Amino acid sequence: MKDFRSHFVFNRSQRNGIFILVLIIVVLQLGYFFWSRSYSPSQDIEDPELAVFQKKIDSIKLANKVGDTIRIFPFNPNFLTDYRGYTLGLTVEEIDRLHGFRAEDQWVNSAEDFQKVTGVHDTVLERISKYFRFPDWVTNTRPVVVKANPAELIINKQDLNSASIEDLIEVRGIGETLAKRIVNYRNRIGGFVDDIQLKDIFGLNFETRDEVRRHFTVKNAPPVTLLNINTATVLELSEVPYFNYELAREIVNYRILHEGIRSFEELAKIKDFPSEKIDRIALYLTLK
Repeated sequence: MKDFRSHFVFNRSQRNGIFILVLIIVVLQLGYFFWSRSYSPSQDIEDPELAVFQKKIDSIKLANKVGDTIRIFPFNPNFLTDYRGYTLGLTVEEIDRLHGFRAEDQWVNSAEDFQKVTGVHDTVLERISKYFRFPDWVTNTRPVVVKANPAELIINKQDLNSASIEDLIEVRGIGETLAKRIVNYRNRIGGFVDDIQLKDIFGLNFETRDEVRRHFTVKNAPPVTLLNINTATVLELSEVPYFNYELAREIVNYRILHEGIRSFEELAKIKDFPSEKIDRIALYLTLK
């Protein structure tokens, strides 16, 4: 028994040695713990092809993650901003390719074009392409046939700004609900400035809108004083039918930050800006 206890009796030097050994073990364990948390497998990827593949995987993971937490609204991919591209799961390189393509004054007209330009992965494209919205002249390629002098056609049409609900119901494809929407929207914006504003009527598809324009056109547009977007105040911009106060404030902040706005297309860089309505917004604004 005495011999057994002797194995657990240490002098001061031995106790110090045991303490130092335990301390080294604890330090090594802590070092391994923090290193393993900060370690990323992608850091060891030296092969360029593997690095590109890893970026694709990271992009897909990000797209899957944001798809569950962020509500995506329809948008024109030609006006994709850095912020929106990131939230959709695109890599910086893919966004830069699109911006470089657009800088050459070229346009993406389909999901296939978008993938060809950006090189985005099929999985990401499948997720976001359903939100792509292109102008009518892209999605509807029917040829326009003019059967008579345009001036004569306008004379034979009724004024869209004076048409009643009953008048509009006479148009093929227009029921009472759509007719009321057209009249209510016309009253809300103070009258149509151009026929193109029929695009804003919810539920009015291309064919029916074309049918309306066969019988009606804007003859007596309300007087509109074009606002200089580079000098207008927040309150003045908020009076534009397509803007609210928050968006007007974002426009002014962007204008100050970039020392002016040089084109209407530039407005698409502003967060939550309705870029698909630029053709109608331009009816109320000027750059000079």
